[in-house]
Amino acid sequence: MSDTYGTERMRAAVLSAWTASPARFREDANAEEDFALGGYRDRLIVELAQNAADAALQAGVPGVLRLTLQGSVLTAANTGAPLDATGVEGLSTLRVSGKRDDAGAAGRFGVGFAAVVSVCDEPAIGSRGLGSVRWSRADTSAAVAEIPELASELADRSGHVPLLRLPFDAPPLDVPDGFDTLVRLPLRDQAAVDAVRRMLTETSPALLLGMPALESIVIDLDGSVRTVVADGWHVVSESGQFTPDEVSRLFADRPTEERARPYWSLRWAIPVTGTGEPGALPDTVPSVVHAPTPSDEPLDLPALLIASFPMATDRRHVAKGPLTDFLVERVADAYVRLLQELPRTSRLLDLVPSLMGKGELDARVRRAVLARLPETPLLPALSAPAPAVRTPSFAEAEVYEPDAEWRVEHPAAEPGDDGWVVPGREAAVVAGASAELLATVAGFVPGLLPAGWPARHPAMTSLGVRRVELADVVDLLSGEAVEAREPSWWRSLYDVLPVDDPESLGALPVPLADGRLVRGPRGTLILADAGAGLDLTPLGLRIVHPEAAHPALLRLGAAEATPRTILDDPLTKAAVAQSLDSPDPEPVARAVLSLVEASGLAPGEAPWLAELALRGTDGELYPAGELMLADGALAGLVEPGTHLGVAASELAETYGSRVLAAAGVLDGFALVHESDVLLDHDECDHDLDGEDEWLDHVLDLLPELDVPPLVPEFVAVRDLELVADWPAALALLTRPPLRAALHPLRIEGVEVPSYTAWWLAGHPVLGGRKPLEQRLPGADPLLQGLYADAPAGLDEGALSMLGTRTTLSALLDSHGGPEELLDLMADESIEVDRAQLRALWVALAAVDPSRVAPPSRLRAVLKGSIVVAPADDVVVVEAPDLLQLVADRPLVLAPYDLAEALSELLDLPLAGELTSGEVTSQGEVMRVPGEVRSLLPMAPETYVQHEKLLVDGVECSWRFFEGSVHCTGVDGLARGLAWATGQWNDRLAVAALLRDPQAVPLLLAEADLS
Repeated sequence: MSDTYGTERMRAAVLSAWTASPARFREDANAEEDFALGGYRDRLIVELAQNAADAALQAGVPGVLRLTLQGSVLTAANTGAPLDATGVEGLSTLRVSGKRDDAGAAGRFGVGFAAVVSVCDEPAIGSRGLGSVRWSRADTSAAVAEIPELASELADRSGHVPLLRLPFDAPPLDVPDGFDTLVRLPLRDQAAVDAVRRMLTETSPALLLGMPALESIVIDLDGSVRTVVADGWHVVSESGQFTPDEVSRLFADRPTEERARPYWSLRWAIPVTGTGEPGALPDTVPSVVHAPTPSDEPLDLPALLIASFPMATDRRHVAKGPLTDFLVERVADAYVRLLQELPRTSRLLDLVPSLMGKGELDARVRRAVLARLPETPLLPALSAPAPAVRTPSFAEAEVYEPDAEWRVEHPAAEPGDDGWVVPGREAAVVAGASAELLATVAGFVPGLLPAGWPARHPAMTSLGVRRVELADVVDLLSGEAVEAREPSWWRSLYDVLPVDDPESLGALPVPLADGRLVRGPRGTLILADAGAGLDLTPLGLRIVHPEAAHPALLRLGAAEATPRTILDDPLTKAAVAQSLDSPDPEPVARAVLSLVEASGLAPGEAPWLAELALRGTDGELYPAGELMLADGALAGLVEPGTHLGVAASELAETYGSRVLAAAGVLDGFALVHESDVLLDHDECDHDLDGEDEWLDHVLDLLPELDVPPLVPEFVAVRDLELVADWPAALALLTRPPLRAALHPLRIEGVEVPSYTAWWLAGHPVLGGRKPLEQRLPGADPLLQGLYADAPAGLDEGALSMLGTRTTLSALLDSHGGPEELLDLMADESIEVDRAQLRALWVALAAVDPSRVAPPSRLRAVLKGSIVVAPADDVVVVEAPDLLQLVADRPLVLAPYDLAEALSELLDLPLAGELTSGEVTSQGEVMRVPGEVRSLLPMAPETYVQHEKLLVDGVECSWRFFEGSVHCTGVDGLARGLAWATGQWNDRLAVAALLRDPQAVPLLLAEADLS
């Protein structure tokens, strides 16, 4: 066998070196062991692929690698340049690569083949037609054992030798068809077989992406074949050669042979879908930096990075230094370009790194990328970004206009095929907006991203994208561009707005029919069909332009503008309130009356319309509420020359009486109607005649309160003071709807008169007399003569509400009723008989004295006649035996048990208070006849008979004094005994008995019948 690769020469040189320096042997053995068991322990497949890629690159052919595991033998067949002596020398040395001048070579350190030592003791390699070379742990050990100088070292290493240092010629290997070189690796043991099987299973496209010269890897695992290719990846590559100055600066801390290869390269790769969008890295691709083979440097970005980073001596970690710093910047540039070349969909956001990395290098790459992204045109925008504003230079100062905006287009923004491409800091995103909405408002939101870009994605913050809320979009709808939009454009905007967020849309512009553009739908009106044709311009209403009207506006606060709602609009009310002061009130009047007519408004439904300025027949302007219909009921009732006018005839001809009445023009009496009125002089003020007096009257009837009482519904008829024809007026007032104003009010549990009833009660509206001065026909007979009978023709219910008297008890229960009755009783023009007078005193005795002011004159009985006397002369008699003592004074005569109550009510003395009632004459004690005791069982046994009875010097017929009856004659005795026994009503029967004792049986029988 010829020495094709110079293996014998290489063995001799190595053995000679070892013999001359056993330490060299030890050094080589340690180094091989370090690489095999350390940095390259799991890199077997990677290193085989790397050698295959370099062979293909050298030969300029497509690189293909076939890895076959059969049993315990792994073979690797590859295309490309065959193995030569230089290659064998590189494989048989450590840290001496034969590829140092190959700029694109994957192998550059000269130690990769050491990976075979981790699984194999007898590796062999050969190329088609050029022979083969092998290495052998057994043969190397035998050769070393023959050298005495190395015996002790061999013994100390337990027979371990650096097997790759001694190449041996081998029989030609059977290179498969289509391949140029074959590596054959008999695996050491089952553990090695399992490790190789695992490495083959994990082989992924990442291996090919790091070695562009290698197009595919075919893996045959015990007959099961799969092919690994790098299809479906988007790749961005960068490379370059360092200048001598750069080599001096960047490689100062790197080994000599690295400085001899002044090249750099990097590659970013990411799998893409059929649409070109980025996909997730396969699970088989380790998340590490490839340099170009996988390192132990973590890289948690969703893309594969392959870069010529300088490696530490363990070949596992990237070495720190200026070269790494340089490459980090290039890596960041390339990553940004990768993102720019991918389709501009929201999947790009998943490629934006977060700030925190899994390692130092990962974090540095992230920071470098994030520093570039906000300024990089990356995002698709529906509109150009906002122009930048700059300050003019000194040279421009002479032409600079201080109020002008100096603008320059942002240089980072680029117009693309489908719109603008903008950097993140110039982009805006609206959360949750539909594509239709975004397309509609794109012209007003600079740098607006299309639909589908999630506003809350963390990458949005990293890119500097500003999040625009719906309210912000609404605020941006301003300026000349907005005002120039047609109303139909606004309708298209309303059609796509999310009206479920009314707070954000509160300032939404709305075009009006009069050409104005107002902010906010609230308060605007959408004109319904019923309002078509009405000229409402004079009212200043915010009516939405018909071409912009949309149901969404109703949900945002607009109102459907029926004639009724237009009437209720604050602007309409304001126009009505100001019409009397307007220089031209006629257009407002026409608009309002047209609305009243179209709405079918009934009189009284909108009382504020009474302020509408209308013309009277005299040509003057009046509030509608101070005009009467010429043919109306009120016009025939009021006195001439009042402040009320008559509506112009042309108004009645144009709109008719019904419309004018609904607008407040008076057909009949006008009602004041208000809810929740406080009975306070400041709050209850409706410009009604005598309203303050009525209020005082009502408050006097109510208990004292801490706060003013509240009337839920205040209803009153106005202009009563203007009436001339009261019979006709009362006919109206006592019928609905005006009758409701007569009903009393219940406040704090107390019934009080309404204003209207109170006013009518106190004015001569019934036959020239006040209702309070009259009584219902057929009312309480005790009121006969005190009050005149009310005229016929009005129902009793109405008369009662007007204060017309019904019963004595009702009169006494009313406010001021007792005093009114006393005044009437003291009226000498009124006749009162004795029975009626007694009954009136009986009724008055039940009245609380606190309700009555003592009268100055009283009706009383004087010596049997009914008179009106000064109150100072009148006496109340509390006992019948005192009548004889005060017979010369006017007397209040009522049942004796009511005397004290009347005395207190009228502030009058009792008879007993004016005399001592002492008996001053002498008499004879007599026995009371026994037959009298049968009629008066409680009668005393004796009495005092006087020939002439004197009481306080006054001759009397009887007196019950200090428990004894004093009397003269039969009648005096009868009265004294009846009063003494409490049987006053039996006094006449006792007198008859004393005159005729034989009549006792008859009198007793009569008593039994009583």
